[in-house]
Amino acid sequence: MAPTETDTVGACNNLALRKAARYLSAAYDKALTPTGLRSTQFSILRHLSSREEITITSLAEIIAMDRTTLASNLKPLAREGLVTVEPSPTDRRARIVTITPAGLARMNAALPHWRTVQAQFEDSFGKEKAAQLRSILEDVLDTGFEPWAE
Repeated sequence: MAPTETDTVGACNNLALRKAARYLSAAYDKALTPTGLRSTQFSILRHLSSREEITITSLAEIIAMDRTTLASNLKPLAREGLVTVEPSPTDRRARIVTITPAGLARMNAALPHWRTVQAQFEDSFGKEKAAQLRSILEDVLDTGFEPWAE
């Protein structure tokens, strides 16, 4: 029996998640435009702002991104002097990422824009539903898949 459109499109978890992610990412990207950051870059800087330094591998795990994609996202941030990426002094294979003072300043300048769009989303979607959504999406990360396993 051939799959119906509902079976392949409407019931596809990946498609539903990606549609919502693109929609919401576009809203955050638009809000962050005055700062010159995209939402992914803001998220990276935000995570880095709470740490002195971190390896690319550890940061990739924290934000659920493969190392290659993260390295690509770090390149423009490094070019702009917002982060540094240097070999680890203890393990030359590891790369250490650190936010710079300029990166911290840019992230702080972007924070009010992020807070505005965050509040708009929660006002529209509902604060409680938004919190539930974040919790459910975190649960997705515990489903046992290993998408970046070597």
